[in-house]
Amino acid sequence: MATAKHGLDGLAIENQRVLVRVDFNVPQDDSGAITDDTRIRAALPTIREILGRGGRPILMSHLGRPKGVDEKLRLDGVATRLSQLLGAPVKKLGASIGPEVEAQCKAKQGPILLLENVRFNSGETKGDVGLAASYAKLGDVFVNDAFGTSHRDESSVSGVARLLPSAPGRLLEAEIEAFQRVLTNPERPLIAILGGAKISDKLAVIDSLLDKVDCLLIGGGMAYTFLKAQGRQIGKSLCDDAHLETVRAALAKAAARKVEICLPDDHVIAEKFSADAASKTVSGDIPDGWMALDIGPRTRGLYTQRIRTAKTLVWNGPMGVFEMPSFRGGTEAVGRAVADCPGYTVVGGGDSVAAVELLGLAERIKHISTGGGASLELLEGKVLPGISALGRRF
Repeated sequence: MATAKHGLDGLAIENQRVLVRVDFNVPQDDSGAITDDTRIRAALPTIREILGRGGRPILMSHLGRPKGVDEKLRLDGVATRLSQLLGAPVKKLGASIGPEVEAQCKAKQGPILLLENVRFNSGETKGDVGLAASYAKLGDVFVNDAFGTSHRDESSVSGVARLLPSAPGRLLEAEIEAFQRVLTNPERPLIAILGGAKISDKLAVIDSLLDKVDCLLIGGGMAYTFLKAQGRQIGKSLCDDAHLETVRAALAKAAARKVEICLPDDHVIAEKFSADAASKTVSGDIPDGWMALDIGPRTRGLYTQRIRTAKTLVWNGPMGVFEMPSFRGGTEAVGRAVADCPGYTVVGGGDSVAAVELLGLAERIKHISTGGGASLELLEGKVLPGISALGRRF
C-alpha cells in the first residue's frame, strides 16, 4: 500500500477517517486509575493535527496483556483522560471490530472515537491478516504513532499499514529522527551508556553498538558479569555465568575495534538486597557475602568525565538499584551528567526514563524515547516491522 511521500505532511487527511495506532498502554492502580498519562500526552500533537486538518481520528491501542476480554483492561479510563487533555469529547466503543463498530466509524466527520483494547482480539499479537483487514475497513488512511509497539508485527501496527495509505505520526517521526541521528553518521564521539540488571537483554545491543560507538559505559547488575569475565571477585553480586564467554568475546571485539569499555572500579555494596541494608563503598574486588547495588563515587566521576566529551549520547538502563534511595547515587550522577551534556542526548528504556523523571531532569534531555523494547531493538540494528511497513528504514 502507498506510503505518504513526506510523512504525515503528505498524507491526505481532510474529510478522511484517519485510523491512528497510538500507545495508550498506561500504568493503572488497583482501582483502575491512571497513574502516569505520559503516553497519552505524547499522542496529543498528532491527534490535534488531524483534527486541525479536517480529519476524523479513530484511535486504537492495546492495554496490558489480556487473554481475551478482561474487564480490568478496558479503555474507558483512557478515553476519559484523553478527553480531559484534549478538551474535546472522546467516544469509546465497546469493541474494535464488527458491524456495530463499522457503523460508528462510517462517517467521515464526527466525534473522536477510541476503539476497545485491540488485544481483546485473539489474532492481534499474531499479526492476523484478516483482523488487519477488519481494522482497515474503519479508516481511509492510517497513521502509526505507537513507537512502543512498532517492534511487533501485529495486526493493528504493521498489518493495517500494509492495507491503507499510511504515514508515521509526529511521535513516531520524532523517534525515527532521534535514532537516525544516533545510529546513522552521528557526531563524534558517540558514547553509549548501558545499565540494568539482566545482561542477557543487552548482549545483542552491545555487539551492535561496538560497531558504532567510541566509548561504552557499563553499570548496573550487568556490569558484574563483565567484571567476573575479567577475573575479578564480585562476591554475591548479580552475575550470569552462562554468558561469560559471550562477554569475553565482546571485550575482545572492543579491544580489536579500539572501543573503550568502562566498567565500575568502585562499588556501593550491601549484605542483602534491601532498602534498609547497611552499605559501604569498596574499590576493586567485592568481599564474599556482599553484593554490589550501585557504582561508587570514583566510577561516577569517571563516567561524568566521559559523558562531558560526547557529541552524541544514548543511555539505556540505570547504574544501580535506583528505586532504593541508598543505591540511587550512581544513576543520579549519570543522569545529571547526561542532562548537562552539550551533545545530542537520547534516553530510552523504562527504568532510565523513570530515573530522569524521578530526578526532574527530563526537560534537559534532547529526546526521551517512549519505547523500551523498540528502542533496544533499534540499538541492536533490527528492522522494526511497524516502521518498515510504512516504507521507512534506518
